[in-house]
Amino acid sequence: MNRGAWNRFVKARDHFRYAVDELARSLPKLKSIQQKFADSRAEGKNSSYTVETPVVYNSALDGITINDEIKLILVADNPGRREQAAENRRYLVGPSGKIAQKFFRDNPALGIDFLKNVIILNKTPIHSPRTVELRELCRIEAETSGSSIPSALEESQKTMASLLLEFQLALDAQVWIVGYSEMKRGGIFEVYTEKLKALYSGKKEMYKNIFFFRHFSMNQFTIDLKQQALPGETTAKSLRRIGTAYRERILNL
Repeated sequence: MNRGAWNRFVKARDHFRYAVDELARSLPKLKSIQQKFADSRAEGKNSSYTVETPVVYNSALDGITINDEIKLILVADNPGRREQAAENRRYLVGPSGKIAQKFFRDNPALGIDFLKNVIILNKTPIHSPRTVELRELCRIEAETSGSSIPSALEESQKTMASLLLEFQLALDAQVWIVGYSEMKRGGIFEVYTEKLKALYSGKKEMYKNIFFFRHFSMNQFTIDLKQQALPGETTAKSLRRIGTAYRERILNL
């Protein structure tokens, strides 16, 4: 990337790190609540783990240099069990990440190396074992000591949406938002959706470079692509058509 893009990228990365640090400081009880939830979820199962990073900054961004070419910004949901582990603290390092890597490896015509040309953001940096369990964390907090987690979850979504725009402006890269089911009205990420609408209203060219897809989890992305691909259509054209249709359905700008 050129010097101007690099400087903008570093600024966005610093904003991201600062936002995560501030969010973590504002939620001193979050880790203990997450641990209690993880322990209760593991009762009778071999799935216990230690919560090490309640709010996760994607440390993979610290490895990006001015010599790297970022072609794609991928937006997932939130950090899961593997992502929050101290040995990782990176996004999409579990099964979904492996599926994503395989997809790009199997489709070299796209010209994207998942490990070299992609940066990953989330809709919130707050950890939960599974995304849908963010609701349970919010319920526990609201019932026991107030509503700090629910309000923090909403604010974090607004922040992450703003950061997406900042990174896109810095890198001039295509954006894939994977996992849109909870972005609808009443979903966990409704606030993220509404913030995106506000941010991208009037930014037609940038808006047209955002595409929505099913999540990589459980091969949803790949299965959906195969089901919707048209005969004779390249993978790139299928992705653009499908991703545009989902974007229009969710954002409706």
